[in-house]
Amino acid sequence: MRVLPACCAVLVVLAGCSLPAIGPGAPEDPNDRLGYEAGYTADASLSVTTDDGLNESEREAVLGRTMARVEELRGLEFERTVEVELISREEYRSGGSSTPAPAERAFVNARWEALFGVGEDADATASFEQVYGSSVIGFYSNDRIVIVSDSETPQLDSRTLAHELLHALQDQHLGFGPRRTTFDGSRAREGLVEGDANYVETLYEQRCGTEWDCLAVPERPESPGSFNRAIYGAIIQPYVEGPRFVRTIHDRGGWEAVNDAYERFPESTEQTIHPERYPDEPVAEVTVEDRSAAAWERIERDRQTDRLGEVAVYTMFQTNDLLEDHERYNYSHPASTGWAGDRLVPYTNAETGGAGYVWRLTWDSPSEAREFADAYRELLRSKNATSEGGDVFVIPTGPYADAFRVTVDGDTVTVVNAPTREELDAVYSHN
Repeated sequence: MRVLPACCAVLVVLAGCSLPAIGPGAPEDPNDRLGYEAGYTADASLSVTTDDGLNESEREAVLGRTMARVEELRGLEFERTVEVELISREEYRSGGSSTPAPAERAFVNARWEALFGVGEDADATASFEQVYGSSVIGFYSNDRIVIVSDSETPQLDSRTLAHELLHALQDQHLGFGPRRTTFDGSRAREGLVEGDANYVETLYEQRCGTEWDCLAVPERPESPGSFNRAIYGAIIQPYVEGPRFVRTIHDRGGWEAVNDAYERFPESTEQTIHPERYPDEPVAEVTVEDRSAAAWERIERDRQTDRLGEVAVYTMFQTNDLLEDHERYNYSHPASTGWAGDRLVPYTNAETGGAGYVWRLTWDSPSEAREFADAYRELLRSKNATSEGGDVFVIPTGPYADAFRVTVDGDTVTVVNAPTREELDAVYSHN
């Protein structure tokens, strides 16, 4: 999937303009080779105009040439038919998405509340849908590519097409790896998958105007017009840091080394943010024992805990303006570097309807744990939290109005959240 600026949601079949399928379903070409598709080579010149869209023969030519170029760049050849559709933003938004179960919605809300990204007065799932609806400009699924255009007359962006065609090559040759069950693990997996596609897209752009004639790039917004900063900042991390991660692996051993990485996907966003830590930096196993009172229970879902990762820690501080004069999409900062592992456990109280959580983070050293805790307390104070003595803080009003207990034990920081100070021990007993 490709998102602005340069994911995967459940998407339904969308109506649109289809490009002819090219691949083994078409008559076999005796001249077919790497860098040659449907009669077109990577350096072929095309007589097409894009202002009024592309007719069928022009679309076929653009698709064939782009496939040839992606093959040449990546060193892999298409083996199966690829179908492409071109749709408008309105068509994409009207396609709809799956509705999560109440427990899943509550779990997602807890995750983003813990990261000070979506407050108690909003719904994180709705914020996700808004971000995806405004930012997705293409996606691939099961030998089918959909390109989303923001123009009144849908126009084909060959960069996006190249990006999604690379996903088709991944599917045919390498696979997308096993599904990850944590937020951090999913972003790490995407760091390789989307990083590979974005890296090839960058190589594609570098040849445009020098070695290759390329189509004019359709105008589009630099970023979604209205979006949740925290969600947007976290989900684009694989697209921003992933290309550097893949380039580092490529520099070590060429495309063969990149291909080999699909046999050993990165375990955490720490590894994609800091490529030198791939593949040997392990993720610390962090556990949170259940010390809750009888009225407080963990949310019932397939997995009752989550790992948020370094990307989440960084995004939490960055989107809440704690990192002054820091590059927007750098993802590396002393307050988040040194992450070794974490575990988030949301809780609910069926009697009162209250919600809370325990978030435990392990760091590479006690000094880095203290550095995170200091930054986290500063974040609480930025939300007008008052110190209630000891390790307890209370935010009196606003979307994050809750009580917090922040404790440091060696290389580990534990954050406990509850609606009131009195309920902190009910969520997680201090003794």
